[in-house]
Amino acid sequence: MNINNVAPGRELYNQVRGGFVTQGTSLGRWCRENDIKAQNALNCLVGGWNGPKAKALRVKLIEAANIPDPSKAA
Repeated sequence: MNINNVAPGRELYNQVRGGFVTQGTSLGRWCRENDIKAQNALNCLVGGWNGPKAKALRVKLIEAANIPDPSKAA
């Protein structure tokens, strides 16, 4: 996945949350299990935090949530 094409925003956050719910878990639970602060996950998904670490975390969250590559969404 090309992280430069994944635009952060509230829609991405909702897609990631929904991806975890469809797997029977939650974004908060994934964060706890992976020692990630939920606030950091939120900030990287909505764009409040957008450096290299945020971009890497964003990709990790998208992949863990099992959602299709958002950069290819029509």
